[in-house]
Amino acid sequence: MKISKFSILLIGILMLGGIAPGKDIAPWKEGENYFLVTPPQPTGLPRGKVEVTEVFSYACIVCNRFLPDMHRLIAGLPANAVVDYLPASFLPDEDWPVFQRAYLTAKALGVADRAHDEMFDAVWRTGELAIVDPITRNLKSPLPSIEDVARFYGRTTKISVTDFVAAATSVGIDTRVNQADDMVLKYHVEGTPTIIVNGKYRLGLRSAGDADKLIEIVKWLVAKESH
Repeated sequence: MKISKFSILLIGILMLGGIAPGKDIAPWKEGENYFLVTPPQPTGLPRGKVEVTEVFSYACIVCNRFLPDMHRLIAGLPANAVVDYLPASFLPDEDWPVFQRAYLTAKALGVADRAHDEMFDAVWRTGELAIVDPITRNLKSPLPSIEDVARFYGRTTKISVTDFVAAATSVGIDTRVNQADDMVLKYHVEGTPTIIVNGKYRLGLRSAGDADKLIEIVKWLVAKESH
């Protein structure tokens, strides 16, 4: 096929402008691959920092499966990205509020990061804090209590079980629980895991397509927010 002089000129102009012909400038579609958080929520971070938040629950089996992918995402983020976690309480029948309170307590006591992966293991691998009976595949009764979780943190982080329970049942943690529930609503989160970028964008495995694409979209949104 012959290319006209006009087409050659147009291609030259596009290339000089830094736009490669045929390249999709925005490879991911708003409203399809990711969604705007309306209104956007302030992060409280200093200028130049970009927050990446995972909305999750230790009692969420999909979050457990996503854990290695979350590690891959973190490893691929630039230095100005700040990773945060927001625990959800969607399913009281599956103990989600207890694990939400547990994470917020551990964070307040400065031990959440030290035992993050081990908490998933305790629920889904070792059975220490399992919510499902491995034989019947039914929900356990009783489900793990905050005292059970306190013993886990006592074993893994050496924090006093008494101190953990006291913190978990304090007014301060009650306030943090309410704030977490409020943020989940403000982000319009409908399931877990969900990733929020800089309080402005929301996406999950379903909207992204798969974990690899989710990682690429998050990195792209972080770069977009870093400009």
